[in-house]
Amino acid sequence: MIIRPHLNWFRMLLAWRGSVLPQLLPRLFLIFVIAIIALAAHDHLLPVSLNLNTTAPFSLVGIALAVFLGFRNNASYDRWWEARKLWGQLLNESRSLTRQALTMPSRELSEQDTAEFVAMLSALPHALRHQLRQTDPRDDLAARLPAALFERVMAARYRPAMLLLCLGEWVRRHARTGALDPMAVLAFDRNLNGLSDVIGGCERIASTPLPFAYSVMIHRTVYFFCASLPFGLVDSIGVFTPVFAVFVAYTFMAHEAIAAQLEEPFGTDDNDLALNTMSATIEDAMRDLRGEPALTPAGSRGESYLLD
Repeated sequence: MIIRPHLNWFRMLLAWRGSVLPQLLPRLFLIFVIAIIALAAHDHLLPVSLNLNTTAPFSLVGIALAVFLGFRNNASYDRWWEARKLWGQLLNESRSLTRQALTMPSRELSEQDTAEFVAMLSALPHALRHQLRQTDPRDDLAARLPAALFERVMAARYRPAMLLLCLGEWVRRHARTGALDPMAVLAFDRNLNGLSDVIGGCERIASTPLPFAYSVMIHRTVYFFCASLPFGLVDSIGVFTPVFAVFVAYTFMAHEAIAAQLEEPFGTDDNDLALNTMSATIEDAMRDLRGEPALTPAGSRGESYLLD
């Protein structure tokens, strides 16, 4: 994910990194070539005439297409924002559980006991990130979990859920020894249920994309509209047809490309959620509660940088 300071109007015009323009350049070049062909046909430089003498159909289709693209962008942004709220909840629940582990036991727990709890909790966002991205969590989990627990988690199909089970077993074990009273156990269980809601919510978003037929319909309509638009414009604006055709194509294609990125918020595109940094932030928040040093120094706020 690209994080930038607020840019002035001129620098915003020239912004490249983090925009969808680089991936659209080949498609826009194709529209430019089609516009040149339409212009050549209109000026009788080609032995065919492909001019559409009215822009009314394009106006009607363009308005309808803009409505559908707006709906798809709203649906995609809702998925992105819900995913961001779920990871914000993951941070809140992790902080609460760490605080409870440090302050709620009726007798002081050993450093090893609290370190074990925090290690499992620190590994959870990394396990969830890898599950959502379908990547290998071995290195991240091995660096945070004891060997026996690491093997147990790696053997599970749903590793974040297995870590939740291990956290619950930690609570049960200390409840049986009397270190946690029934009210403390209920408080732990409430936050563990919150973590379960976060995992389930992320899994729901990752496994339920927008209906494919709907996306295909919009995709086909956008490209047919953009490819035929030069033949509708050439009679009225002449040599400026390539300029306006490319600009209109950029508007529609960019909206579709942005929606496609936001639709899958857990990916690695420039505008997807910065899960690497969020995972490190959650872990660092728990380390801070324990009085441990930060994992990495904070970046400069005045720079443009790649957050994830």
